Amino acid sequence: MIAHLSGSVAGVSPDGAVIDVGGFGLRVQCTPGTLASLKLGEPARVATSLVVREDSLTLFGFGTDDERNVFELLQTASGIGPRLALAMLAVHSPDALRRAVAAEDIKALTMVPGVGNKGAQRIILELKDRLGAPGDLSGAGDGAGFARRAEPSWRDQVQSGLVNLGWSARDADTAVDAVEADSGDQTPDVATALRAALRKLSRQ
Repeated sequence: MIAHLSGSVAGVSPDGAVIDVGGFGLRVQCTPGTLASLKLGEPARVATSLVVREDSLTLFGFGTDDERNVFELLQTASGIGPRLALAMLAVHSPDALRRAVAAEDIKALTMVPGVGNKGAQRIILELKDRLGAPGDLSGAGDGAGFARRAEPSWRDQVQSGLVNLGWSARDADTAVDAVEADSGDQTPDVATALRAALRKLSRQ
C-alpha cells in the first residue's frame, strides 16, 4: 500500500493533483480542502489511499492521516464507495463526521450529494461505534509530518483553490463573492462552491 507521497506539486486541477516523486508524476484525487493546501511547484506531502479495481488503480490524497483513515473506514459501510467517501470528506471534516454520526444527525449527513435519508441511517448504524469521538485520533496514525491545522473557512478554501488553478487573487475573490451572494443565508459546501466559482470564471 502507498501510505503517503512526498514530492513537488506538478499540477493542480479541480478534482486532483499531480505529485512529482522521483521523476514520476503520480495523480491523486483530493478534496477541495486538500487541493487548497497544495501550491504549484512547491513541495508537498499527502497521506494516500490506493483503491484497486479490476480495471484501475486510483490514488486518493489527504492532508492528514486522520482524513485518510476516516476515508477508508467510511467505505466499510454498505453502499459507500471511494467517490462517495471522498464527497463526504469534501463536505465535512473528520471530526464533523464523527459529531454527525454520534448525534445521529441525519440532516448533516444528507448535506453530502448522494447520501439520502436511508443511506445516512445506514452510516449511523454501521459506523457509530467505529468512527470514535470527535477529537479522538486513537489508531489514526496522525504521525509526524502531518501537522493538525484549524480548518479554513469555505471562502478561504475556494479562493486558495482558484489561485492554485491559475486565477488571479482578484478574480478568485470576485468569483467567491458572487457565489456567496447566490448562496444567501446558506453556507455552501466547498466542493459545490468551487464548481460554482469555476463556472462563473469560465463565463468571463
